[in-house]
Amino acid sequence: MPVVEYSAAASVEEAVSLLSNSDIPAKVLAGGTDLIIQSAGLSPIKVVDIKNIESMMGATIDSDGLTLGPSMPCAELYARDDVKAMFPGLVEAAYLIGSTQVQGRCSIGGNLCNSSPAADTIPALIANAAHCVIQGSGGERTVAVEDFVTGVGRNCMKQGELLTALRLATPAAGTSDAYLRFIPRTEMDIAVAGAGVSVTLDGDGTCTAARVSIGAVAPTALLVPEAADALIGSKLDDAAMDKAAAASSAASSPITDRRGTVEFRKHVVGVLTKRAATIAAQRARGE
Repeated sequence: MPVVEYSAAASVEEAVSLLSNSDIPAKVLAGGTDLIIQSAGLSPIKVVDIKNIESMMGATIDSDGLTLGPSMPCAELYARDDVKAMFPGLVEAAYLIGSTQVQGRCSIGGNLCNSSPAADTIPALIANAAHCVIQGSGGERTVAVEDFVTGVGRNCMKQGELLTALRLATPAAGTSDAYLRFIPRTEMDIAVAGAGVSVTLDGDGTCTAARVSIGAVAPTALLVPEAADALIGSKLDDAAMDKAAAASSAASSPITDRRGTVEFRKHVVGVLTKRAATIAAQRARGE
């Protein structure tokens, strides 16, 4: 990696200043699992290490919900039973990123900022209505995760901006989530299709709220309101599940490559939507 300048920021403000005032392309170093590979052969860059910023490296839960430091290693995240209890599907998605060795470095924030269509945590974040807190020299702004990624490997952050937190509101009573993906191998692979689902059930088992997001079947992960509408008002019977699956398939716009055809991916993302909704509902019922 052709680093010509390395800086370890001690605060968000210092990191933003380093990123904003660089005369050469500046890159954020959190886990580095994508940065090191992607920077090979590039022109000189500045690396701004943010691992010394305490607020970026942990997760806190209060009455408003979960505030997740975007640089918190995934291995530390899924060791948190309190986070698992609130957002089991999100933790499932984080667990799927890379090998055991990679898990000690990679983070949900890095997975999001890398902005791959096949990123596992992005559909799970969207399903849970997560928001990104972005800090720049002009101040702070908040963006819904479904609006953060703008294309393959692209996102809405401008030069000098830094993702400083991910915020997820406390789930309503009777709410839970799930994330599933399909891969050709048994582990350590990139999703051919993925689906994240969150559902809220009332006392008699009727779905009163839902969010469905699909990944790896379009240039960006997608929020699919039509799939959620198919679930809301139902008891998540077969007819409602089939409508949700069909909506996810219809919303997708995948490509054919060596890992799967368009037709295969469209079918699979519908199947995953049904299965993730079933798991989320079981969790919401406390099963």
